[in-house]
Amino acid sequence: MYSIIVDDEVKEMILKAKSDFRLCTACAGPALVPISIKSPKKTDIKISIGNNTLYISAIQAKYIERVSIDMVYSEEDISSCPVFLRRY
Repeated sequence: MYSIIVDDEVKEMILKAKSDFRLCTACAGPALVPISIKSPKKTDIKISIGNNTLYISAIQAKYIERVSIDMVYSEEDISSCPVFLRRY
């Protein structure tokens, strides 16, 4: 259904972090963050990266064709965006 390319830089980051990540919607657009910041949802698209999973929000999956390293949110971005301050 979706044909989303994950850049090698993103794959390397996920493998190095040994953590699952999620691409979700945030203040400045698509945000790639660890799932400890934004938990995955049942509706997310799942892409295996080694032993880890990249979850892509169903909303973002409609609009993106590629996951790139510029989608990674920094600690500063996370702390200034209200989307990440809400815990579910």
